[in-house]
Amino acid sequence: MSGQSVPPRHRAAAGLLRLARAGHAQWLFGNLYEAVVKVPDLLAERAGEPAEGAGCGGGGALTPLGPGSPVRYYAAAMPATTPAVLVAAAMGWDKPESRPWLAAAAACSLSGSAASVYLVRAVNLRLFFGDRALSTAERERLLRTWYRVNAFRMAAAGAALAAAGRGGTRLLRR
Repeated sequence: MSGQSVPPRHRAAAGLLRLARAGHAQWLFGNLYEAVVKVPDLLAERAGEPAEGAGCGGGGALTPLGPGSPVRYYAAAMPATTPAVLVAAAMGWDKPESRPWLAAAAACSLSGSAASVYLVRAVNLRLFFGDRALSTAERERLLRTWYRVNAFRMAAAGAALAAAGRGGTRLLRR
């Protein structure tokens, strides 16, 4: 893996894929943590409580960027996921042996991002940030949907993580 014979754009693309791997690892393990400790259940309960004052311990309706909202820690990692993979794929596409891995990383990252957009629009806004109380049945249905889509997001992030690693390795070969 001599850096002298690898074109600078392939080295740059491999660097972007390292960044993407870090972002996808954060995404994967963040989503895993949320599922294991049942963060959606906790947020849904908190969203239904009446406001008791300002600050972290006050209960009340959540806001997308307020204390306790997952948006705060995912927003910072977003540029390190899909955008980094897409730029790396464009920069390394001329190397045929890296193409399948770059395509897989991009497809998985885009799929996970699309699932996240769906989840925010169809579930999170209603479940955590809605202005009306949900029935128990509707709350449970939205939580089931959240966990199903989150499982898909974890699979997509894990596959993107693996494919980005392989793509980066292929880009650095002579």
